[in-house]
Amino acid sequence: MSLNRRQKSDPYPIDSLGTGESWRMFSIMSEFVRAFTAMSEVGPCVSIFGSARSKPDSLECRMAEELAGILAKNGFGVISGGGDGVMAAANKGATEAGGLSIGLNIQLPHEQMPNPYANLPLDFHYFFIRKVVFVKYSQAYVILPGGFGTLDELFEALTLIQTRRIRPFPTFLMGSAYWSGLVNWLRNSMLAGGFISPDDMDIFTVMDQPEEIVRAIKKTVIIK
Repeated sequence: MSLNRRQKSDPYPIDSLGTGESWRMFSIMSEFVRAFTAMSEVGPCVSIFGSARSKPDSLECRMAEELAGILAKNGFGVISGGGDGVMAAANKGATEAGGLSIGLNIQLPHEQMPNPYANLPLDFHYFFIRKVVFVKYSQAYVILPGGFGTLDELFEALTLIQTRRIRPFPTFLMGSAYWSGLVNWLRNSMLAGGFISPDDMDIFTVMDQPEEIVRAIKKTVIIK
C-alpha cells in the first residue's frame, strides 16, 4: 500500500514530505498519557470481552451482566470494550450494582459507538494502545462468546502470559458450549502437534457460573 493511502479516520495523514509520521508519534503519546491518567486511580479490575453483535436477551449478554454485577458487589471494577452487545451488558451490570464501569471504546468508521452504561468512558483511535490499557489495568480476563476481536484479545493475553511478557493473571472462557470446539482443537491439534506445551493449556480455565468465576478471581486478587 502506498504511504499516501491512509484511512480517512487517521488524525495525522502523511503528506508528501512524510511529516505526518512525526505528528502521529505525538498523537500516540497523548493517547497513552490521557488513558494512563484516567486509569491511574482505579482499583482492581476485571476485563469482560465478547461480541458487539450479541442481543441484550442473548445468553452471553445475560451472563455478562450477571457476572459484572457480582464483580462490582465484590469490590472489582469492570472493564469492557465500551461498545454494544456483551460489552454493554458488562457495563450495565457493573453500573447498576453501584460499581466502577469502564468502557474502552475504539473509534471505528462504521461500527462501534460507545454504550451509555460506562461511568468511566474512554475513546481510543489506536487499537494497540487500547490493548495495552486492557492488560495494564486488569487483574483477570473473562472471555465470552464473540468473533475475531474477542479471539484477538484472548490470544493476545495467552501469548503474553505464555512468553512471560506480563505477569500471569486468571483468564476464563465463559460458556463451555461455545468454547468446547476451540479447546478441543487446541488440545488435539496444537498440543498434539507439539506447537504448545501441556502447561500452556493451564493458562486459561473454562467455566460457566458467574459465582464460580468470581470465587476463583478472589483467590488470586486481593481487594484492599
